[in-house]
Amino acid sequence: MNEYLDIIIRSVSVYFFMIIALRIFGKKELSQLNTADIILILLISNSVQNAMVGSNTSLFGGIIAAFALFLINLFFKKIMLNSTIIKNFIQDKPEILIHNGNIEFKTLSRIGITSDELDEAMREHGVEHYKDVKLAMFEIDGNISIISGEKSLKQTHHKRKIHKTLGNLNN
Repeated sequence: MNEYLDIIIRSVSVYFFMIIALRIFGKKELSQLNTADIILILLISNSVQNAMVGSNTSLFGGIIAAFALFLINLFFKKIMLNSTIIKNFIQDKPEILIHNGNIEFKTLSRIGITSDELDEAMREHGVEHYKDVKLAMFEIDGNISIISGEKSLKQTHHKRKIHKTLGNLNN
């Protein structure tokens, strides 16, 4: 078999393995990465590199592997746009975490969200108490969105403070 065709087949195989692995281990892994998650990503990329290119360490072999990954990703996204079966297999549906101030404990437990993580998301959206939440959703990208129960719903913005030493750079 042609060695570059072999690289393409290996790269596509690793791509599908990673899609399935992320589906099995959950979308929560994609939300906010901590140190252990970053280390895991680095180690996975190192461990699958040889599986993709084999003994070929040439520049062209690496480019072929990267090109195959970009192509299969583009192809896979187009398939997901047109096929609800594949889209539903790969992407979970959004999950309700809080509805009208009532916490969905079974859902939190099933997807592995702690009360501390839910509290943090509420604080980021300017909400103090669970009873003030009209709707909290665990989105398909792994983030938590919250709509407060106030009569006039407003979008909340979190503006990062600029450290005093960085503020002088604009002068």
